[in-house]
Amino acid sequence: MESYAALRMPQTINYGRGAFEKVGEEAAGKGKKALIISDKIMDQLGYVQEGKNHLSQADVNSVVYLGVESEPTDVYVEEAVSLCEKENCDVVISIGGGSCIDTAKAVAVLATNGGYIGDYMGGNKKASIDPFPHIAVPTTAGTGSEATDATIITNTTTDVKMMIKQPAFMPDIAIVDPLFTMSSPQNVTAATGVDALSHAVEAYISRKSHPMTDVLALSAMKLIVTNIEKAYENGDDLEAREAMCLGSLQAGMAFSNSSVCLVHGMSRPIGALFHVPHGYSNAMLLPAVLEFSKEDAVERLADLGAIFMKDDEEYTTAESAELAVESVKKLCLNLNIPNLSGWGIEQQKFESVISKMASDALASGSPGNNPRVPEQMEIEELYRTCYNYSFSAASTAR
Repeated sequence: MESYAALRMPQTINYGRGAFEKVGEEAAGKGKKALIISDKIMDQLGYVQEGKNHLSQADVNSVVYLGVESEPTDVYVEEAVSLCEKENCDVVISIGGGSCIDTAKAVAVLATNGGYIGDYMGGNKKASIDPFPHIAVPTTAGTGSEATDATIITNTTTDVKMMIKQPAFMPDIAIVDPLFTMSSPQNVTAATGVDALSHAVEAYISRKSHPMTDVLALSAMKLIVTNIEKAYENGDDLEAREAMCLGSLQAGMAFSNSSVCLVHGMSRPIGALFHVPHGYSNAMLLPAVLEFSKEDAVERLADLGAIFMKDDEEYTTAESAELAVESVKKLCLNLNIPNLSGWGIEQQKFESVISKMASDALASGSPGNNPRVPEQMEIEELYRTCYNYSFSAASTAR
């Protein structure tokens, strides 16, 4: 636990059913012309046009970039920055999942500070000029990116996911409307939901956790564990969807102010090299990494285990920590999360890049925040374990 810490979050968070109606009013207070960064699916669902309508009613002009197709890349960022400059935009609005939001974060910073987004990795270049105002509107309950000061952008030349964290990347305003998540299909609900759970768990077990992030992480874990299967089994369950949105938001605030750990460190190289969406790669890794970390995080994982307990059950601390690991495995099984092999990654190709992935994971710094800090060879072995990992609960807590 950190001896002292800061707590950063968006200046304003609009949360609840119908919150998106505030986007025009919020944008009018920030600029005159908005660059909306989204994707073709959000456009087809009508969310982009709805946003344009709200902006128009507030006398804010807008132009749209729909080039985000998968995990955010430096190419998307460069294209969107170019459009932003060409159209003389002065406020950025992201509508979509974490990929759209992360792209918009980079655009908002580069629009005023310039340079290549990779220049900002590792704090090599500081965003010394205030970025364009950014209004983040998540459409999935998972990444929590609307409330974090980090962005992850793939360098298309080196196939490295660049994790960039500076206060300037924090959105000014987050608009979290659970109605947007009603259109999420089952597989997206599952992957983004486990992604949010991994954010909350890693924020809680992180070596950089502190009392303020603990409160957020514990609340997020309870909301997600209690509601994720309800949202998965019945996508029309608005109360479950609303709880998942709140859990994701709290988890985002938690890990942004503490840190993520080994799961995220290992996840980013998988996404960069095999184009596995971030939510899925986190979900694939979470149970195995918790098993690896358990002995050094018994008390913290016991708190997670308590959330899974029935009211009449009593466990020792060690048994509760074991219950946490087994319950997360069972959850992934129930949500049909595939392992790396099941995703379709060819084993020989996977084996050929394990050393690079482990090195890239360590270079990101995230594994150093884990309760049990791994060596290069341990990460390599974990990758091999995760390739054919079985989510079937192999043991019980007692």
